[in-house]
Amino acid sequence: MEFYFLALLVILMATALASGYPVAFALPGSAILTVVIAAICGWLFTGSVDSFFAQGGPGQWLSAGVTNLRGVYWEVERDTLIAIPLFIFMGIMLQRSKIAEDLLITMAQLFGPVRGGLGISVVFVGALLAATTGILGATVVAMGLISLPAMLKNNYSQSLATGTIAASGTLGQIIPPSIVLIILADQLASATDQASTARKALHKLATGELSMPSEFDVGTTSAGEMFLGALLPGLVLVGLYMAFILVYAFVRPSVAPAVPFEGKFDRSFLIKVVLTLVPPLTLIFLVLGSIITGVATVNQAGAIGAAGALVMAGYRLVEGKRGAFYPAILAISSLVAIWLVLKFFDTNIKAIDSTDDIIGVTLGVIATGGLIVALIWSGARALRVENTLQGVMIETAKTTSLVFIILLGAAMLTAAFRAFGGEDLVRDYLNSLPGGFWSKFVIVMAVIFILGFFLDFIEIAVVVVPIVAPILLADPSANITAVWLGVMIGLNIQTSFLTPPFGFALFYLRGVAPAVVKTIEMYKGVVAFICLQLVALVIVAMNPALVNYLPSRLSLTSETAPPPRNPKLLYCVEEYIHGEFMANGNMIRDAIVTARGFDVSYLPTRLASSITASFDEAEKSIGLLADVKAAEAVVAEHTPAFRPLHTEVRFTEAEARKLDDQIKALETEASRLRGDENANAKAAFLQQAETLKVQRDAMLATIPAEWSERSETFAEVRDAEILLRRQFRRAADSGYEPVATLVRTFEGSAAYKELAGEFDAIRGDLASADAETMMARISDFSSAFNDIEGTSDIRSGLSKVRRALRGDTPDRAKAADEMALVISAYQEQLPWRERAAGELASNIASYETLIRGTIGVRLQTQLNHEQALFVASCGSGHRDISLNF
Repeated sequence: MEFYFLALLVILMATALASGYPVAFALPGSAILTVVIAAICGWLFTGSVDSFFAQGGPGQWLSAGVTNLRGVYWEVERDTLIAIPLFIFMGIMLQRSKIAEDLLITMAQLFGPVRGGLGISVVFVGALLAATTGILGATVVAMGLISLPAMLKNNYSQSLATGTIAASGTLGQIIPPSIVLIILADQLASATDQASTARKALHKLATGELSMPSEFDVGTTSAGEMFLGALLPGLVLVGLYMAFILVYAFVRPSVAPAVPFEGKFDRSFLIKVVLTLVPPLTLIFLVLGSIITGVATVNQAGAIGAAGALVMAGYRLVEGKRGAFYPAILAISSLVAIWLVLKFFDTNIKAIDSTDDIIGVTLGVIATGGLIVALIWSGARALRVENTLQGVMIETAKTTSLVFIILLGAAMLTAAFRAFGGEDLVRDYLNSLPGGFWSKFVIVMAVIFILGFFLDFIEIAVVVVPIVAPILLADPSANITAVWLGVMIGLNIQTSFLTPPFGFALFYLRGVAPAVVKTIEMYKGVVAFICLQLVALVIVAMNPALVNYLPSRLSLTSETAPPPRNPKLLYCVEEYIHGEFMANGNMIRDAIVTARGFDVSYLPTRLASSITASFDEAEKSIGLLADVKAAEAVVAEHTPAFRPLHTEVRFTEAEARKLDDQIKALETEASRLRGDENANAKAAFLQQAETLKVQRDAMLATIPAEWSERSETFAEVRDAEILLRRQFRRAADSGYEPVATLVRTFEGSAAYKELAGEFDAIRGDLASADAETMMARISDFSSAFNDIEGTSDIRSGLSKVRRALRGDTPDRAKAADEMALVISAYQEQLPWRERAAGELASNIASYETLIRGTIGVRLQTQLNHEQALFVASCGSGHRDISLNF
């Protein structure tokens, strides 16, 4: 029965949307009506309101949407959506202040003399506006009012002109900063949690192991990563648009003729171009650059963009008047002053301890005050001139409210969809498709594309994505990243703005296009650009590095980069080490041979033995990594023949598990039926269960007889590779760690020697000085050894001295004895430290430097720049891990 109410839910939603009912109320209204109807039917026909729900009851599911929304968006850590009103404000402010108009006019004059130049200028400006505003309606309307008349006047084809404007206006949905990407990032953050749980359950079922290696887990994403991931695909799309217009114009010159510039390309025109381009480009650099470099979060970048748009509006709205640029000049000067203060002064107010600190803080306060004054000044102008600021604030509030109300309604709709088993139905259908991940992915992309004909991007992002994303992310056969999936969905959703009959870009353009432009011409014009978007979709699908590389690079080169021992990095780190061994293996082996000749006989026995053993382990690691690559080749050799069998068996087992779930449900229902009056119904349930058991057993019997033997064989070669990798890692760590420890020991020898005098001073004062004073003194003295390697015994001895001085009756004699032992231990180290400083320290340091980037790379705190770039490139593809499941 749940299926019928699921169908009712979909029908109600589709009817409400088709009738023009507001989306914000159609989504929750459909959910509430369906849940209430299901509860009433359950009460009328079975006596229980919970009967027609897959699990739970009406009260649970009616509150689930609100509860889920509150749990997701009211958490302090989940602040992604704060950026939405900031970017909306930035976009509307730039549009209202005529920045878009200036860009279009100037770029048309610059590119017009080239065949197809007006079309190129529209795409170029569309990309710039996308990177500064991201507001679809504002961009399309602005370009439709300014560029369309000029293009038609100069004999541009109606279909090409309207198609170019409509398509360019949609670039803001994929080129960051984008509201679509922010919403997708937020939805995918929740989807990755569900996908991770599903993948762990799949691994447990397949292997019987309680825990799954973390390298197989599903990684989450963020709005910042989505922005970075969408940047290159967005530029690819811009390039496709421009290339199409250029080629089309040269093949058919009549559709896009050159437009001669009536003015002169002189100094004044150059100044005009610079003044028009530099402010938006600067804003793009500040917003996207701050995210890419890790200086600011997405929310902080949104605030930067909003403030920058306000300053730009402050001078543009009063253009030509005296002092128009004063607020902008003050803002720029204040920012430069703040940068200089941060560069040359310590501005931590809590750590002021010098005149320079006071000067730095004072200058910082003055510069910050100047920036605040510039913002208030610009805001006052925007408010005074045509009440622009008030209009922008109202539009921002309306748009933001619409987004959040739709999010609430979508959360309720998704909860109702799950209440009637819709999520399980979709998952079972997609998992039952032959062809693995790509068949599921193509089906999902096709559904999203078709929905784009009828639904807005928000409905698709918040209704469809939470349902299908966990299924796609959990599939280990493609092992895709969340950011790649998000960008692919974003590119696909972008087509929804162009597809008739409900493409919003077409609606906006129809509203400002002259009557001479027929609607059918607009439809014809967007067809080519929809095809180009699909081409971009295929390009990004086949080249995941276009999406994954930049986020990975930023993560690995930032100050908070994960260490090389991070399980998700290990495979690529070992690929880098192998490459280095292949290129410089002989040099590394020669260095190990040379290191074996170092005289370490005078070092402490434990230190000497560990450093000698490290040379053996270092050499061993080189051979082990070669063995790893050989074992990897063996696995690759077995994979093509084993994969089809593995896929077939896992599919059969999954279908059998579905039957097991049905059998369990039937047996549970039968167990609830008691009494003679329910005997027939109980017998029917049990009979159905027995029938399903027969089907299940027959299904399992179709598993090929050679499965057990071949799976064991493959497991053996795979486990052999895993074992060799573990042995290599242990050998590499053992080959480097003692060397690094010895280098740190020698580096601290000079400081070690300088502490000799304090021992005698403390020993002389032990008998007479105040115990509390001595304890504090010894504690400070012990802290001096914290940064000196190889002094743990000395620190331990000093702790014993302190303990002897504790209490009401300090044992000074015991303290003196312990101190004597500490001094003895200290003096034992002096001879070999002094000798090593002259004979061994420089040689061992050179050896450590040589092996640090290969044998020792796993034990570094983070990868160096070269290593980070290699690992980012290596890890930007998708590696199939399904044979581990």
